[in-house]
Amino acid sequence: MRTVAVVGASLAGLSAARSLRQRGYDGRLVVIGDEPHRPYDRPPLSKEFLAGTLGEADLALERDDEDLRADWVLGVRATGLDLTGRTIRLADGRGMRADGVVIATGAAARTLPGSEGLAGVHVLRTLDDARALREELTRGGRLVVIGGGFIGAEVASTAYALGLDVTVVEAAPTPLAGPLGETMGRIVSALHADHGVRLLCGVGVKGLSGEHRVDAVLLEDGRSVPADIVVVGVGARPCVEWLEGSGVTLGNGVKCGSDGRTNVAGVVAVGDCANWYDPRAKDHRRVEHWTGALERPDTAVATLLAYGATQPGAPRPPYFWSDQYGVKIQFVGHALGADSVTVEEGSADDRSFLAVYRRAGSPVAVLGMNQPRLFTRWRKQLSAAAA
Repeated sequence: MRTVAVVGASLAGLSAARSLRQRGYDGRLVVIGDEPHRPYDRPPLSKEFLAGTLGEADLALERDDEDLRADWVLGVRATGLDLTGRTIRLADGRGMRADGVVIATGAAARTLPGSEGLAGVHVLRTLDDARALREELTRGGRLVVIGGGFIGAEVASTAYALGLDVTVVEAAPTPLAGPLGETMGRIVSALHADHGVRLLCGVGVKGLSGEHRVDAVLLEDGRSVPADIVVVGVGARPCVEWLEGSGVTLGNGVKCGSDGRTNVAGVVAVGDCANWYDPRAKDHRRVEHWTGALERPDTAVATLLAYGATQPGAPRPPYFWSDQYGVKIQFVGHALGADSVTVEEGSADDRSFLAVYRRAGSPVAVLGMNQPRLFTRWRKQLSAAAA
């Protein structure tokens, strides 16, 4: 391959670029990103950066002495992929020809319909999002977080520590039931109540009120929650619309094999936009976690450089962590399909425990709250069993 283009300048894209060089690729390497920024770390955006304890320079993912010999094309969006001419079309009218393509365009935060142009309403996905929200939080006031998932919970935790009056609204009866199951979702989300943060569950949002700036969140049950600032944390959608009509198979992102290969030779996908096949679950899963964006690109790059001649294996069980109200939450595996979950160590009441999810007696996932050492041991066991 004379030219490989990585479309997406986030952690997954950077990891792919690094793997290309580490695996001996010495051709032209182009990294395309729609943001003007060099690759940066996203997890601190909802925590340390939002709190003001971490600066922008601390978010940099590239080492000071790192030189990938790449052409960086930043601040321009990919708008199409022409497989006949092996060309990536860019929003500024340019075309970038490439023999190999790594799709790493990530995901975008979902917005609340009708909130466009209303001041005080935020999503949190990018550095620019975090800059704008951080400036607002310094003024204090009443914050309403729509969505009780991990991003919403981390923003609520950070804002609580900054002294804001915080309310979290979650449409589902139990927050985090999707990734953690109902029992553990209920326990983890109880951290809000532990710290005096209001949690309203089982009610959807009808809309927002305010003429130029938001002043309340209107709930479907008729209640109105006063708000000076609103953060919408209702998930993300994979950024794959630019691939429509290209011939690359899409379905909740880019459909891939268990090694990142797509249905098109010379094209692989990684990161939040990639819907990889999981042979253990016998289904495709889109994993939106930092660790996946760090580890999986090397597998995809190996597939790309071998022209698909590699033997795909099973991806490592997905792992993620969250820091809320001073508690470290760690999770590995898939809670979906587990038929039991038991606390193996510690106490849920003390918010310090380790729980194991099992299916037919075999561990399929592990959750830890303030149990990093024991969790690490279990994570290794789960990864070894899945290999």
